[in-house]
Amino acid sequence: MDTEACVITPPARALLPVAGTPQKYPVRRIYCVGRNYVAHVREMGGDETRDPPIFFQKPADSIVPDGTTIPYPPMTSNYHYELELVVALKKGGRDIPVADALDHIYGYGIGLDMTRRDLQMDLGKSGLPWEAGKAFDHSCPCGPIHPVEQVGHVLEGPIRLTVDGETKQDSDLRLMIWKVPEIIANLSKYFTLQPGDIILTGTPAGVGPVGPGNELVGSIDKLGTLTVRIGN
Repeated sequence: MDTEACVITPPARALLPVAGTPQKYPVRRIYCVGRNYVAHVREMGGDETRDPPIFFQKPADSIVPDGTTIPYPPMTSNYHYELELVVALKKGGRDIPVADALDHIYGYGIGLDMTRRDLQMDLGKSGLPWEAGKAFDHSCPCGPIHPVEQVGHVLEGPIRLTVDGETKQDSDLRLMIWKVPEIIANLSKYFTLQPGDIILTGTPAGVGPVGPGNELVGSIDKLGTLTVRIGN
């Protein structure tokens, strides 16, 4: 884009590092999947039936990199972590068949769907959109993207989160209700997916509150760790 033709300075594009290279992965959209592990559905009081996936979005500029201290957000007293596998797309499309879905993936990473739980629950009870509870500033910490050529397809293996060294979430990616290829296929029925889209694939059980001074460390097999700290 020619910046001279813009009436204001265009905002910077969200970029994620690519593991093992100096290159960056440019983020277009952030899609998220809700309630994708049975144990988490139970802890949130939901129905365990295999209904169609719940999709919502976060703004691309909500991304913060590994090692960041993120401020405790306003308008909440119940600020939660949700550790998730991130899927980064290299090509898109509509109505992508499940059998072809893995061919659309560039790589995988670790993400946190930080949530103003009190707002999310209040809005949900009222039948209102979740944006205020999910799509706020600094709500999507993400680690580097690991290309498929380096790590293969990360479809099973441990997913864990600690808070100040204490394990809070401890599960396995194979326990997803909707698997990664199914998520991509379902999502592409609603949206035309594009290169640069990332998908947060849902969180296992063990979500809970954090406050100023807490350190969160998420890990997924083959993808290293993601560390963030909560500031004031």
